[in-house]
Formats: sequence, structure tokens, C-alpha cells
Amino acid sequence: MLKNIKNFFTEEIEDTPLPETLSKTMENPQDLFVHLDALRKHLLRSAIVFALATGLAFFFNRQILEFLSRPLEFGMDSLTAIDVTEPISTVMRVSIMTGFAITFPYLALEAWLFIAPGVHKKSRINGLIAIPIATLFFLGGMAFAYFVMLPAALPFLLNFMGINTIPRPSSYIKFVTGIMFWIGIAFEFPIVIFILASLGIVSGKMLSQQWRLAIVIIAVAAALITPTVDPVNMALVMGPLILLYLFSIFLAKFADRRRRRLSVTQDTQNT
Repeated sequence: MLKNIKNFFTEEIEDTPLPETLSKTMENPQDLFVHLDALRKHLLRSAIVFALATGLAFFFNRQILEFLSRPLEFGMDSLTAIDVTEPISTVMRVSIMTGFAITFPYLALEAWLFIAPGVHKKSRINGLIAIPIATLFFLGGMAFAYFVMLPAALPFLLNFMGINTIPRPSSYIKFVTGIMFWIGIAFEFPIVIFILASLGIVSGKMLSQQWRLAIVIIAVAAALITPTVDPVNMALVMGPLILLYLFSIFLAKFADRRRRRLSVTQDTQNT
């Protein structure tokens, strides 16, 4: 165990072209089974931790449901079930989504531990640093959806055209958890851009030049995520996404400079 941890931080890989790697894999297919076995172990550990977190969330489902219902005027008392199995399915959905939110850092860690042996030492360490940052962005997106979007959207939705709406537990919880999840994922955009820029797939200059196209894409994404069709709620989504895009440009330019410095250092060492 200690040896594996030491190798993770110290072992360096050789740069091998992709065609050569594929050729070696075809010649020695048993090497592929080693990676598949490692993937199986990562997936098994992830599944066990996720199941435990989901089970833990199940025991606190009452408190979680009360928390998710706070944006409603009367909290849980505003919810009225119609189907016999509706409360059970609602509790299961809440438990699963809560379990995912709790285990997000660990799931990301397991995914990275599987990928890390194939990347350079510095990239492995940077990936570890990125996991807590990505977690904070994900939780920040969920908090934005809960504290900003829902209080603005629900009054509009529940009283549209003067029609009083009595929300059902299944539809309301699906709506709330869906909004929180997708906004949380959207807040991961800067981290994804930083990784792509570090790999040389995108650059800060390209992102700066394509800002008009980015605004259009953000507007379409906001329209898909936003639960209402009014421009106010769309603006509530577009504003943070545009700020995140600008932040992504900054991260991409930082990654560009770091990649160039690393390339110069490697060229110097080779000569």
C-alpha cells in the first residue's frame, strides 16, 4: 500500500505514441486484462461507498426532504401525494441524489486513480489538487440553484396565469434535485476547460476569440436548464455561466503558460 502511494507521487512514465501503445496492446492482450482488473476494483469500491452513503441518507430522509421543501411557502405541508407509491419513490430519489452528492469527491478520486498511472507525475498531483476544487464548484452550483434560482422560479411556476398549483412530492423533488444537479455540473465548466487547456486541446486565445459563440451556447444551455420561460430566471442562470466562462479563459491562459514553461524545461533537459 505504502509502495503504491510512493509510486503515485514519484514514478514517471515514458512518452509513447498512441499507435505504438495500441500495437503493444494487440501483441500482449494480457496487459489489457490488468487494466480491466484495476477498473473492476475501482468500480467495486465506488459502488460500495455509494451504497453506504445512500443508505445513510435514507435514515435522514425526513430532514433532507424538509430542507428541500423550504423554498415552498409551507414547506413539506405544501406537498400532496396522489399515487400510493409516490412517497417511497420520492424518498429513494432523495437518498440516491444525496448519496451521489456526498460521495462525489470519492468517486472523482477513484476515477482519477484509474487514469493517473497513464499520465505524468506532475499531472497526477495536479489531478489530486483539482478534486477538492471541483467538489467546491459542484457544491457551489447546487447552493446557487437552491438559494437563488428556486426562490425566484417557484412563485412564478406555482402561480402561473393565476392558477394555483399544489405540488406533488415526486414532481417537486424531481424538479428540485434535477435543477441542483445540472447547475452543479455546469459549475464544473472551468475545471474541464483547465484540463483541456493543460492537454493543449483548447487555448485561452481561442476561447477569447470565440466569446460570441460562447454567449449563444450559454443562452441555449440556460434555456434548457431554466425551469421557466421568463427572461428573469434565464438571466439568473446566464449571469453565473458567463462569469464562469470568463474565469475559464483566465484558467486556460494560465494553463497555456504553464504548458509552455514545462515544454521549454523538458527541451532543455533533453539537450
